[in-house]
Amino acid sequence: MSGVTPEIAADFIIEAQEILDRLGEQLVALEQAPDDREQLNAVFRGFHTLKGGAGFLGITAMVNLCHAAEETLGLVRAGQAELTALHFDAAQQSLDWLQAMLDAVAGAAEPEHAPPELIAQFSVEAPAAPVASAAPAPAKAPGASDMIDDDEFEALLDQLHGAAPPGTATPTPPAPIAAAPTPAGMIDDDEFEALLDSLHGASAPGAQPLPAVQAAPAPAAAKPAGPRAVPAPRATPPSEAEHTVRVDTRRLDAIVNLIGELVLARNRLKTLRTRLKDEELDRAVGSLDVATARLQSAVMRTRMQPVGKVFSRFPKVARDVARSLSKEVELELVGAETELDRNLVEALADPLVHLVRNGIDHGIESPELREAAGKPRTGRLRLAAQQEGDYVGIEVVDDGAGIDPERLRAKAREKGLLDPEAAARLSAEECLSLVFLAGLSTKQQVTDISGRGVGMDVVQSRIRELGGQIQIQSELGRGSRFLIRVPLTLAILPTLLVQAGDDVYALPLARVMEVLHAPAASVGWFDGDPVLDRQSHTLPLVDLRRWLDVEPTETPLLTVVVLQMGDARFGLVVDQVRGREEVVIKPLPRALRGLPGYAGATLIGDGRLALILDVDGLRASS
Repeated sequence: MSGVTPEIAADFIIEAQEILDRLGEQLVALEQAPDDREQLNAVFRGFHTLKGGAGFLGITAMVNLCHAAEETLGLVRAGQAELTALHFDAAQQSLDWLQAMLDAVAGAAEPEHAPPELIAQFSVEAPAAPVASAAPAPAKAPGASDMIDDDEFEALLDQLHGAAPPGTATPTPPAPIAAAPTPAGMIDDDEFEALLDSLHGASAPGAQPLPAVQAAPAPAAAKPAGPRAVPAPRATPPSEAEHTVRVDTRRLDAIVNLIGELVLARNRLKTLRTRLKDEELDRAVGSLDVATARLQSAVMRTRMQPVGKVFSRFPKVARDVARSLSKEVELELVGAETELDRNLVEALADPLVHLVRNGIDHGIESPELREAAGKPRTGRLRLAAQQEGDYVGIEVVDDGAGIDPERLRAKAREKGLLDPEAAARLSAEECLSLVFLAGLSTKQQVTDISGRGVGMDVVQSRIRELGGQIQIQSELGRGSRFLIRVPLTLAILPTLLVQAGDDVYALPLARVMEVLHAPAASVGWFDGDPVLDRQSHTLPLVDLRRWLDVEPTETPLLTVVVLQMGDARFGLVVDQVRGREEVVIKPLPRALRGLPGYAGATLIGDGRLALILDVDGLRASS
């Protein structure tokens, strides 16, 4: 990529990644509706744009692969060929190769060329292309603009300078075009190609633009010209381009960190205000509190992205896994517009990919088994997102065979992961949670998709690292539902501060259901564990003081914070509840990293360090 600035290369990598993410979804949609002309054009333009940008940067491996796909799609658009299952397989495999090539370019490495067999898979038996367009141009509506549309422009490109990749012989233009004299004032073929190069950077590596065709100098604030598809001309006010600006995400992260420091300073001032009881200081801190909250909200919104950025890859994932397992699966995506912190969107990608693959492999049965059970041959997998206050809920639901809790119980005993007495005490819901134990797999046959005894435990630990939780619901013969809840942002966390001994601890506020006081004498025991008998149910208790090995203060009245863990609840006994406070999450001190029950650290309003507790880990390790 000699002669190409790092800014242009970075722009290409970002744009190419966006195109690849869309192409997976578009190809699945086109495979399901092969007559959808709009989807066909979108897929064609995706490969065409990638090829143009890669050609500008001299990435021959990417150009050649995109060219093979583009040639076949072009014949289909012209009505000279039809797409087959083999073509769709080749196109989906091409996306994997293009992703690997793009990763290599981003790492400043030489991309590996796609195998010749893959490129050959695109070939079709087609007659020579006629000079005239296969389909007549649609009639213009009265009063419509005389500007050409995307399809007409692409056809013009193909006629004028061919669709071959750099380094191959350029086909001779059709006779009528080549022979036509150039009227006065009209540009010739070479000038037109140079104009195209200046518009979207599609020249072959090393090609020089004609001096006569010079682009006007860009304004100082304009984005560097990068490889991109030539857009269809449209009547758009120039001011629209100024509504957005591309910002390095590291700058956003730095701003969020500064907001975190501002929140800590605000919390400190609020504590001092309470102690000093000065009316003028009280008003000033109140104003600062409001301004900080508004600034915090505005900055957080700049980092929000729709979960659709992750969801867009799943039609391809589901299609590839289903085909490899000879299963028929229909994927439904709901709530892709739901927004999350950018860092969370990226962090959720791997856990969700595993759950989707797992649902197709473990959950959904083969078409024959489904028919025998009176189900439709095609299984359904639903991936949905929805905002719930300060959290976002994401669920992966299948209508497959469901999970047998008794089989999980037996497998855990067999592998020595649970002693027989503990296994016997588990409820059906608790048995389902055994799927998250490391080394547990009930898959009879090990496949490349799943069943190696790893994965679900990693999914759970990753979700916990994000301050979230995951729970399972399942019914034999009806299917399974995995529900994930994660906070909207990882930067600032609303918490409830509690005290045990001399130290203060923070509990994620979203997991706190209520705070209650109960007589110490009302505590009973069940299977050796303390419980609190309430009118509707028995509440298991965890004494934070004993968990921390701190001498508890003997009082006639216990302070209990009721916490939610999946569908269950338990009470955390503390010495004192200090109130609500928004905190900035910091990494754990080195000595505590990896210990169960701790999620992070923070500085609270009085300047002291407080540890943030992991509710799930706290319950599991008590």
